[in-house]
Amino acid sequence: MVNLFPLLLYYSEFAPLILRLVLAAVFIAHGYPKLFKNFPETVAFFESVGIKPAKFWVWVVGLVEFGGGSLLLIGFFVQPVAILISIDMLVAIWKVKYKRGFVDGYEFDLALLAIALSLIFLGAGAYSIDLPF
Repeated sequence: MVNLFPLLLYYSEFAPLILRLVLAAVFIAHGYPKLFKNFPETVAFFESVGIKPAKFWVWVVGLVEFGGGSLLLIGFFVQPVAILISIDMLVAIWKVKYKRGFVDGYEFDLALLAIALSLIFLGAGAYSIDLPF
């Protein structure tokens, strides 16, 4: 295969950085309200979709999203966090979004899952304090 942009290969370590920062921003933004703003509403929602014990799982999901997003931001424990985020997205698709269909349903969660899976395989990339697993 011919590489038309050989200079880009030199900077390929920045690809995971971009993925990591985007995923971090999304999960910090979604995890913060679960833990600090809308905890009772989130518990009620989890119970309504059959995720029990709801309080426990809201704490777990909130910590994975907010705490995991924060770790992704600094590039620490990226692969284990990406595994947890992948599980989070699989459950969200399975329990909530799949029945809505692809468009206006699970397409966003699927994209986040793809980013998380990419980070599992690629690692943290540039500007991280992570060690490869």
